[in-house]
Amino acid sequence: MDHTVFQLGLAVTLIALAGLLSSKLRFSVIPFYILIGMAVGPHAPVVGLFDFRFIESASLIEFLGRLGVLFLLFYLGLEFSVGRLIKSGKSIAVGGTIYIVINFTLGLLFAWIVGLPFKEILVVAGITTISSSAIVAKVLIDLKRTANPETEMILGIIMFEDVFLAVYISILSGLVLSGSSSFVDVLISAGVALGFMLIVLIVGRKCAPLLNRLLNIRSNEVFLLFIFGFLFLIAGFSETIHVAEAIGALLFGLVLAETEHMKRIEHMILPFRDFFGALFFFSFGLTIDPLSLGDAVWLSLGAVVITLIGNFVAGMLAGRMAGLSNKSSANIGLTIVSRGEFSIIMANLGKAGGLLAILQPFAALYVLILAILGPLLTKESKTVYKIINKIFRLDKPKAAAVSSVPDRDREG
Repeated sequence: MDHTVFQLGLAVTLIALAGLLSSKLRFSVIPFYILIGMAVGPHAPVVGLFDFRFIESASLIEFLGRLGVLFLLFYLGLEFSVGRLIKSGKSIAVGGTIYIVINFTLGLLFAWIVGLPFKEILVVAGITTISSSAIVAKVLIDLKRTANPETEMILGIIMFEDVFLAVYISILSGLVLSGSSSFVDVLISAGVALGFMLIVLIVGRKCAPLLNRLLNIRSNEVFLLFIFGFLFLIAGFSETIHVAEAIGALLFGLVLAETEHMKRIEHMILPFRDFFGALFFFSFGLTIDPLSLGDAVWLSLGAVVITLIGNFVAGMLAGRMAGLSNKSSANIGLTIVSRGEFSIIMANLGKAGGLLAILQPFAALYVLILAILGPLLTKESKTVYKIINKIFRLDKPKAAAVSSVPDRDREG
């Protein structure tokens, strides 16, 4: 008998209970969604006669979760505008390069130090470099930080990461899957990803008056159908040219942010963002096998430490290069520390290539830890910055610099 609808209803109920518990504890809801997914996932143990595993509906929930990522990134794009990103283009390119170089280098060094083979080193570096677009978007929206000065840089780094991801996956697929990835292929992948982003942003900005007329629809039903249709078309097309579908959704949101219908779209999309976004994190938990995590504990903890250090340093450098304050710069590194869907993709690539079996449990535990730590660090960023500032004195007291002159005068 097909129990898909019943399991879906049970999943939504469990998600609602997890959300209620997180609100009572005043903690980020994301880890609760992931953990409840792990508890009832296909890999969960059967207790006596009770089998709570989600097997029949797992593929459906996974697909609904993919829609959740699209809605999260689309909504985040609505909070910005193409014009703001274009003005910050140079600083975003510099900040994105700094972020990738630092985190990728640390990932390579870490994997080499622990003694992994060459191909595994490349996979681990990919796992530890790319942050989770879905988690970052969810945290920024939940904490109402979309208007913060550092959020432009965060958004830019997410897009920059996707260009890197398109290039890196093309290289890694060729090496790991015993194919070939020529320099020309790499250049084509990078050019297509970057070109697609620029075309959508530039053409979208020029077409704002046309979009205003096209979306001047009274019926909410028809209006929403047009928005959904274009959203899925653009996201789906971006996936076919090896640009993450989530980035396609983000770009579409940025384009519509230039129109006079932005507030109406934002209001109507909100329930879909929350519902499908919750399903994404739940579905992510379904993919994690709790029994396989034990062997990768120390490897995962080591990777978490270097990621926290790398993200903070990269965020500080990227922010300061863009003229942001130390506090805003620290927020960059603390916000994009979460890892998620892209890290799992890298681990699955390693599995497909027949690499060491430790890669998947390592990626799962590493992602789970940072999915819990990331939102917590972002929420408590003020406290974290105060502690770091006390240790490293990032903000040197101005009074000390002023008083030093009369002190020297007295000594003379």
